[in-house]
Parts: sequence; structure tokens; C-alpha cells
Amino acid sequence: MYQLGDLVQMKKQHACGTNRFEVVRLGMDIRIKCMGCGHAVLLPRREFDKKLKKVLTTAETGEQSTEPHYQVMQQGPNQTNF
Repeated sequence: MYQLGDLVQMKKQHACGTNRFEVVRLGMDIRIKCMGCGHAVLLPRREFDKKLKKVLTTAETGEQSTEPHYQVMQQGPNQTNF
């Protein structure tokens, strides 16, 4: 299915306009990071499974994706790095 470090496509877009996310944390909850703006979202596994469209690139294969990674934005006072 999906693993840590995979690039996934969700059914709905993020507010920044992209629907590509990187899986950052796996467990009961799954943290995904937007590839457009770098915003991290924490979803329960059941909700993540419903919203997942497909896995674009797996971390296991180690192949370089043609998908652009998120751009590092300036960190504000209320932002954290995950």
C-alpha cells in the first residue's frame, strides 16, 4: 500500500492547489506533508485510506521522482518543522 517517504496523490486538493503529499509519519495517525507549500496534516488512518487516490512514488524503490518537492518557505513565529 504505502510506506514512510512515499509520494501520494489525494482525491482533493490542498488549499495551495496541489494534491501531492509525502508520507512523513505512520502509525494510528498518518502525517502527510504538502508538496506545494510544505504544510503538514495529521489524519487518522481510516480517513487517510478514504482520501487516498494513488501512490505516485514508493520510497522502497529508491527511484528519483520527477515530482517537484515543496519549496522551503521562510519560517514564521508559529510554524514548526516536522
